[in-house]
Amino acid sequence: MEYAPEEYTKHYIVTALFKLMNEYDYTKISVSDIAQKAGIGRATFYRYFKSKEDVIIYYFQHHTREFVFKQCFYPRCREDYIKVVTDVLTMFKDNIEPFRLLKKAHLCDLYLDFLNQNFVKTFERDNPDKNKYLPYLYSGMLYNISMKWLEDNCADEITAMATLIIDAIYAK
Repeated sequence: MEYAPEEYTKHYIVTALFKLMNEYDYTKISVSDIAQKAGIGRATFYRYFKSKEDVIIYYFQHHTREFVFKQCFYPRCREDYIKVVTDVLTMFKDNIEPFRLLKKAHLCDLYLDFLNQNFVKTFERDNPDKNKYLPYLYSGMLYNISMKWLEDNCADEITAMATLIIDAIYAK
């Protein structure tokens, strides 16, 4: 996946924020701190983001785009869905440190909001006739399981976690 120059700048900003979150309390980190750590000016920060929270949301969006880009099939059966959820949990585990930092900063609601919005968009696009509460059920399940799994240091095996989620969905 190739990136435009502004994507590199955004990447530096995201990286700077997470590095600072590793060292300092989130509430004490200023935009000036992030800009300095990223090697940019404040005006450049504000060209791309309105707030520190927008940086985190961009982080989720970026990883979601990468995830979607790597998907090479449309899931059609239980095993396909297990594969998709396995890929989601693998990406989550590969990015465990940012999630730890978000949890430490009490910012996990940004993750839940992001999941809710994306599940709703997906359902509206792919399943407009489905129950309007289903996207929240799925996003809530993924959120709660991933947060508990994070709490347990992602110790349980990924495929077992994916199977648990899909079995809960397929249970009638």
